[in-house]
Amino acid sequence: MADGMRIVVCGAGAIGASVAYFLTRRGARPVLVDRARPAAAASGKAAGFLALDWNAGTPLDELARASFGLHRRLAEELGAERLGYRPMDALMTAAADEGDLERHRRLPNPAWLDGNVVAHEVIGGAETTAQVDPRRFTTAMVEEAVAAGAELVTGVVEGLAFGGPDGAVSGVVVDGAPRPADVVVLALGPWTSRAQRWLALPQVFGTKSASLVLGADVPAQAVFSEYVGPGRGRMTVEIYPRAGGVVYVSGQPEHGSLPDDPDEIEPTDRACAELHRIAGVHSSALRDAEVVARSACYRPLTVDGVPLIGPVPGAPGTYLATGHASWGILNAPATGRMVAEMILDGASRSVDAAPFAPTRLPAGRITSGG
Repeated sequence: MADGMRIVVCGAGAIGASVAYFLTRRGARPVLVDRARPAAAASGKAAGFLALDWNAGTPLDELARASFGLHRRLAEELGAERLGYRPMDALMTAAADEGDLERHRRLPNPAWLDGNVVAHEVIGGAETTAQVDPRRFTTAMVEEAVAAGAELVTGVVEGLAFGGPDGAVSGVVVDGAPRPADVVVLALGPWTSRAQRWLALPQVFGTKSASLVLGADVPAQAVFSEYVGPGRGRMTVEIYPRAGGVVYVSGQPEHGSLPDDPDEIEPTDRACAELHRIAGVHSSALRDAEVVARSACYRPLTVDGVPLIGPVPGAPGTYLATGHASWGILNAPATGRMVAEMILDGASRSVDAAPFAPTRLPAGRITSGG
């Protein structure tokens, strides 16, 4: 069925890259369109943390378990080092600028956590938690898809045409030029709202956060820390050591309007300085570490916190794959496989798609001048 089908995937983040990858594994030759480059937005600036069972009891559980297994399989097939994949431990800790935290201690601290912090619980191990480097993962998926016949196009998607049978999608406008399409996948992340100019879709919001990469060589132990600041304000700080002597730190929310160009997304100096200071409360190695990179990204979020994966009602041939919030890198492979099955087989065979159906949420369209 893939032979001759003209498929355009809009967005070359982890989700769009995974859709293209699994389509090519079935013989399709999709066109992957992005206004910047693969992993230009959140997929190049996220943590890349993977968890097998942290979504137990939620609509994401089956998807997450399937995708965790796919990440392991992809690491075996494409090379763990190429993807930045490795199993890791995960700890829950408590930290504060000042004060005695011993009442919260349940475990001895790893040696590198030598600040005012106490270990509370082991919440993941080599069988249930892992990581990838999100930029390397996304880039590798695109490279594999292109090697198998996909086409990567740099350009801005400006609209869709619906001239096919029964009003089906018939094309995509890229940089003002029409490109024929029998199927279009919208994997636009927080920019999904831009597509509401062309068709009615559920709302997808963008939530912004800042992050740092610090130069420090510490063990493969992700840390989820409940941190109490000077004014008794509380926040969750996430610390992810990566292979190669760097550590990713996040947890600082930011505010701002989503720009059209992902290259215009920048963190504030205040947010980055505060993240580095808080990391130093946890560890002298992080306190003294050089800042290797600083970034900010918008993660796409739906009103019910569950992704949108499936056909768009009233727009035959059009599919959504977005709204994965903080679990986008984890759930990218299983999402990509699901969408490929929907397109080529008529339905998802690997994961029950019902919880993710776009029809579960109200849809709206931005009218001219809106």
